[in-house]
Amino acid sequence: MNEIFKQIPLYRFIAFCNDTNMDKVVLDCGAGGDCPPLSLFLEHGFLTHGIEFSIKQLEDANKYANNKSQNLNINQGDMRKLKFENDSLSFVYSYNSVFHMTKEDVAKSMNEMKRVLKPNGLMFVNFVTTKDFRCGKGVVVGENQYEQMDDETPVIHSYYEECEPDKYFENMKILYKESRVLERIYEGEKIRQGFVDYIVKKI
Repeated sequence: MNEIFKQIPLYRFIAFCNDTNMDKVVLDCGAGGDCPPLSLFLEHGFLTHGIEFSIKQLEDANKYANNKSQNLNINQGDMRKLKFENDSLSFVYSYNSVFHMTKEDVAKSMNEMKRVLKPNGLMFVNFVTTKDFRCGKGVVVGENQYEQMDDETPVIHSYYEECEPDKYFENMKILYKESRVLERIYEGEKIRQGFVDYIVKKI
């Protein structure tokens, strides 16, 4: 029985990808962690590529892949400077990753992801919104941008108004957009998380 992955919005992205005639080649920007979703794409017949900035997150992802005898092809890399040719990949996504940098660097990363995407290729990317419970906390590094602690490590989070990321897709076709506010219990406390998800097509 295949594993059920916690990155639920990516199941929708796979459905959109499968409705195209594109070659099933995908890049994950921010592919690290102890449950890398590239494994899900591999199980659905995709040729996978992944880049991860953090060596620790990269090691966790490759340990997971080795335990499942999978070759996910995840390497150390920076989404602000992708080492792929122009118009070379059918599908690109960044799940819960691109907002872990300043908005200036987010813009660079978005331009890189669009650059490597083939015409008619699809991209999934999500952002945290100002409705998130952590917005406004931490060291200010810009407008709605804060250095915050994640597992005792300082990490930048950039928060967006619901329609603010639309500007990144002015030359693309938005196929799907969903703003989500989740309220859940985390470590005994009720928290609120805000996200906005996009699936877009390069034209």
